[in-house]
Amino acid sequence: MNSLFDLLEKLDDARIHYTLSRSRPETVLVSVTVVGMRIEIDVFRDGHAEVCIFSGSEGEVGGLELLDEIIRNNRD
Repeated sequence: MNSLFDLLEKLDDARIHYTLSRSRPETVLVSVTVVGMRIEIDVFRDGHAEVCIFSGSEGEVGGLELLDEIIRNNRD
């Protein structure tokens, strides 16, 4: 499950606050809020992730590459 820890390190390095929760046995949910959007990242047991952004229209809009762009744009 290195992908989860890699993701958390990216967020920690960018000093972006997040919370962890678990409502399904096969995923860990990483919830992030930055100015103008809320981001939910489901990290699955097999290492893949699904990123959903809520900024007016709700739904999945991309993968981890989109998350990398958001992190770059919201660094402290």
